[in-house]
Amino acid sequence: MKVLIIGFGNMGQTYANSFVSSGFVQPQNIYVLNRSEVQKKKQFLLPKENYFLKPRKDIFDVDIVILAVKPQDFNSLSHSIASFITNVHIVLSVMAGISIESIQSKLSCTKVVRSMPNIPTQIGQGMTVFSTSNEVDRKELFVIQNLINTTGKSISVEDENMLNAATAISGSGPAYVYFFMEAMIKAAIDLGFSNSEAAFLVNQTFSGAVQLQNTSALSHQEWIQKVASKGGTTEAALNIFNKTNIFNNIKNGIFAAEKRSGELGK
Repeated sequence: MKVLIIGFGNMGQTYANSFVSSGFVQPQNIYVLNRSEVQKKKQFLLPKENYFLKPRKDIFDVDIVILAVKPQDFNSLSHSIASFITNVHIVLSVMAGISIESIQSKLSCTKVVRSMPNIPTQIGQGMTVFSTSNEVDRKELFVIQNLINTTGKSISVEDENMLNAATAISGSGPAYVYFFMEAMIKAAIDLGFSNSEAAFLVNQTFSGAVQLQNTSALSHQEWIQKVASKGGTTEAALNIFNKTNIFNNIKNGIFAAEKRSGELGK
């Protein structure tokens, strides 16, 4: 299998590194097209001759073309690469807001996979939601999902519009987690812990809670009940959360993110 990665920012580098580390794609079979010179320290294990600044026919002699450029750069990119794309290629896009139909139209191709990864893909713990055009067959879907899974886990959705919801949940989700963690850290500091102690307390609390939940069949509500005894300290905090409607505010924030994702895609 041969892969061409167009755009070598965070996601392009993540894919290159994950493909090589997993052994799923051999380094010599990964090509990179980037508009600026790639720093040597970011070239990973790929041969230096596999990096290109301008499109040319021979580097498109691949099975999969990954579009890892910024959405606003797609229009200009499409003009420069459309003549090299064929219906044999599977085009995998990580560009937010650019529809499958738009990619098919601008590149005159049929086999398109549109995905929404999140930032933990950088350490192999990502969550990616993706949707495919009808022309992608089951075997090709299997290959694509295996490629994506080198960066973490994934789910496939038939309705492309669900990628807006995925953007609001898993795409933006890490920021929500960091927001809540930061509030806990600030509270810990106000209660007398040092900055490093507060960060350590909160980081380990989140890590342990997630791992515990992942190894159990109990629901989140059941775990809350296990931690929050009647009249205890946890219940005191939860009472404040409920009075200030934090639960519904979080949901409303996610709904706003989903709406904005849809607007950006128009």
